[in-house]
Amino acid sequence: MHKISRFICKHHKLILIIALILLIPAYFGYKATRINYDILTYLPNDVETIKGENILKSDFGIGGYTVIVVEHMSNKDIAKLEDQIRDLDNVNAVGSAVDIIGTEYPREMLPDDIKDKLFKDDTTLIMAAFKDSLSSDRTLDTIKKLRQITDKRCKISGMSAVVLDTKEISDSEVATYVVIAVILCLIILQLALDSYFAPFLLLANIGIAIIYNMGSNIMLGEISYITKAISAVLQLGVTMDFAIFLYDSYIQEKAHTKDDEEAMATAIDKTFVSVLGSSLTTIAGFLALCSMRLTIGKDIGIVMAKGVLFGVICVVTVLPALVLTFRKLVQKTHHKRAIPQFKKLKDFIIKHHRWAIVVYLVLLPIAFYGYSHTNVYYNLTGSLPKSLPSIQANQELKDKYNMVSTQMILVDKNMSAKKVNDMTDEIEALNGIDWTLSGSKLDKVGIPSVMIPDEIKDKLQSDKYQLILANSTYESATDKLNSQLDQVKKIIKKYDKNAILAGEGALTKDLVEISAKDFNSVNTVSIAVIFIIMLFVLRSIALPVILICVIQLAIFINMSVPFYTNTTIPFIASIVIGTIQLGATIDYAILITNKYISQRKSGKTKLQAVDYAIGTSISSIFVSGLCFFGATFGVGVVSKISMIGSLCTLMSRGALISVTVVAFMLPAFLLLFDKVICKTTKGMRAIKA
Repeated sequence: MHKISRFICKHHKLILIIALILLIPAYFGYKATRINYDILTYLPNDVETIKGENILKSDFGIGGYTVIVVEHMSNKDIAKLEDQIRDLDNVNAVGSAVDIIGTEYPREMLPDDIKDKLFKDDTTLIMAAFKDSLSSDRTLDTIKKLRQITDKRCKISGMSAVVLDTKEISDSEVATYVVIAVILCLIILQLALDSYFAPFLLLANIGIAIIYNMGSNIMLGEISYITKAISAVLQLGVTMDFAIFLYDSYIQEKAHTKDDEEAMATAIDKTFVSVLGSSLTTIAGFLALCSMRLTIGKDIGIVMAKGVLFGVICVVTVLPALVLTFRKLVQKTHHKRAIPQFKKLKDFIIKHHRWAIVVYLVLLPIAFYGYSHTNVYYNLTGSLPKSLPSIQANQELKDKYNMVSTQMILVDKNMSAKKVNDMTDEIEALNGIDWTLSGSKLDKVGIPSVMIPDEIKDKLQSDKYQLILANSTYESATDKLNSQLDQVKKIIKKYDKNAILAGEGALTKDLVEISAKDFNSVNTVSIAVIFIIMLFVLRSIALPVILICVIQLAIFINMSVPFYTNTTIPFIASIVIGTIQLGATIDYAILITNKYISQRKSGKTKLQAVDYAIGTSISSIFVSGLCFFGATFGVGVVSKISMIGSLCTLMSRGALISVTVVAFMLPAFLLLFDKVICKTTKGMRAIKA
């Protein structure tokens, strides 16, 4: 390794030039990577509702749809607007009440029960079906065009409109996330390091690693907007301690040699060994997210695992090149470090270590109870500002037409009209079902088949299936709707065992059920994988158990805060935060533990070993935790998207909680279980307690 290190230092200017050139393809890769703003697309393909969505697209040409609320428009103007909408290349069908009653027929002459369904407060509805899926680039572009050709009298609802608004907010905020993270980290590094210029080099190094990581996402084809929003700040927070470690090691080596390149080569050697072992647990934690059935876990896991890997590579190549190239500026801007050594705090921790065990035992059941009872929400529109056009349109549909969640039912084409009507009557009898719509239903309510435009008929029947719509007054992702969907599914299966229930509500119900299983499985996998890695890294049986117990308390405390503050968090945060916090902050505990092991092996008593380990580590973990906090805290404060803001708030708070728990609890565990540790750790069995 030393030969490679010396090569890097000797040719540091060449390394820097290559690193900068590689930013060009990375930038184009970043720009070419598609961003997915629809969480529902991450459901597994074998789920019945996803199969139903595929049938709707292939057999009916309905990839997505929107319902437009039209206010104060005459029948003729509505017909003209429909023609304009029909001309858009992605629109497969357009329909409204005007298509049935015509432009000359007065609305007032309609029977009251029909008029109340079609017209409310001088408004009516236009439904437009899209050829492409609801979150495709083509569909989002269609929503943009719809907003351009309509005016203030039209409100465009539906998931496609929600996805577009999510995209626009997310894209507008990402740059702000990075700027705030950089500013906060810069302030922390100015206090932590001994040079005013060095923090800029550390941040530049991580910035290069982030661009490499984002550029390499082109290999995945696309990433989610959540991954895009948090990956940069999370990579900054997680890998900053690698950069600090190398810089500190370089400064220490400079005290023993006047040759800057030799000092840096030695620092690279020491850093690579330490950082490689440390990064393995972090990478393993992120890769554990790939075990989720909801494939957004794989999306976040792979991107962040790559990010850590790029971070390690850049720390031992790009950062040395930057520091050596600008060494004169680093030296000229030297100043005294403002971060204290926390000697009094260290002495307090050692003196009161027995009380730390008592506090641990008291906090554990309280934190675990809160952790296991934290409320989560699955409503994908619930995380967005109420002022968005799509949210306002959805609210108007709810208020005026009771259209809250529309389900799509696919049954056999050859099912008789009588059976279809009997089935829809049963469905309508359920609490919360406002109406159902089918071809036979229109005949039943007095609208002859000949009056229905072929464009609408074609969308209600294909070569294999009949399409039936059922409108529920219950919100998606609620217990009421999920229970109602179970009843609807039972009814349709009674009439056709191959019937399929699809639509946003059914998709969200699957999201709830799959996420609940993922919550348990991903945490189990992450603990198991990190435990196995620590078995080899620490060469101990007891120590991995102790370290995981300590970090798990920090996770329980962090996740219990929403429960005790009566806060509801997004489901994705509840699934991934434990794994992220475990993988990202277990390094704090490993740092202290490695120093404790080396001191015990050198003949020090357990008290001396722990005293040295905590004394020489507390500043490092404090700075690392603050950088993690700084990188994510700002996002949690400024983000208008609750799903992103809540996730970053949990990560920033988790970093501080992990630092506190590790600093106060781990020394107590090492002292209490020193005898067990010595007996179960390779190379320590001969040590006397």
